[in-house]
Amino acid sequence: MTHPAIAAGHTAVITGAASGLGLAAARALAAHGMAVAMIDLPGPRLEAAAASLPGAVAIPLDVSDAPGVAAAAATVAAGMPPVTFLFNNAGLSLPSSALADRAAWDRTLGVNFGGILGVAQAFVPAMLAHGLPGAVINTGSKQGITLPPGNPAYNVSKAAVKAYSELLAHELRSLPGSRVTAHLMIPGWVHTAMTAAEGTAKPAGAWTPDEAVAFMLARLAAGDFYILCPDNDVTRPLDERRIAWMAGDLIENRPALSRWHADWAEAFKRSIADL
Repeated sequence: MTHPAIAAGHTAVITGAASGLGLAAARALAAHGMAVAMIDLPGPRLEAAAASLPGAVAIPLDVSDAPGVAAAAATVAAGMPPVTFLFNNAGLSLPSSALADRAAWDRTLGVNFGGILGVAQAFVPAMLAHGLPGAVINTGSKQGITLPPGNPAYNVSKAAVKAYSELLAHELRSLPGSRVTAHLMIPGWVHTAMTAAEGTAKPAGAWTPDEAVAFMLARLAAGDFYILCPDNDVTRPLDERRIAWMAGDLIENRPALSRWHADWAEAFKRSIADL
């Protein structure tokens, strides 16, 4: 079973399409007979990825470039079949600090959140207008939910993606006649260029991009909004305990990020000891 947005003769738009989850999704959707608009930074990697797939078109673009995104949407609308699937997946991770690295903050938020916002606003109105079943999947992160210390700019950007996706889903289902749904992809540990140096072997605990995309499409077909992916190292029950503990900080008025607080770390470990 597949989501009705995945249909031969229609177009899938994928950002971050030259590698990782984006390329795996492009392969999967092309196998279903969809034309694929592959958006990524210009270069030989994007060109090779598009050349490897039937019906794929390379669109070299930085998703933080709002005029460029608008031009890409117009190009796709004019020259490709109707868009019914949008995988808003482009992202990056730069070292950051809560009190420094403003350039890293601007770049991270511009791509990871601004790109998702701009691409959705450029492509979704046409998806609504043609009236066909459609799906928008935004790639978030577990780090945008549990906020582990170490890279605050990335965490904030992905927290914004989560909030935006929830609000987008509500808005789309509230529009009269809308047949477009929104979903949040929350990957586990996936072996990609962002998570490992290129050319390194996949760790046993990580999933491949193809495994993560297969899970995503299966849960999309099942109607999930939150597509919470496990991996070979972290199970869904462990993810649930981590997420519940994070919510408990607010409910129980514990210190912020108490999971990593010296006075609370042992209590968290006890809370997952039975898993």
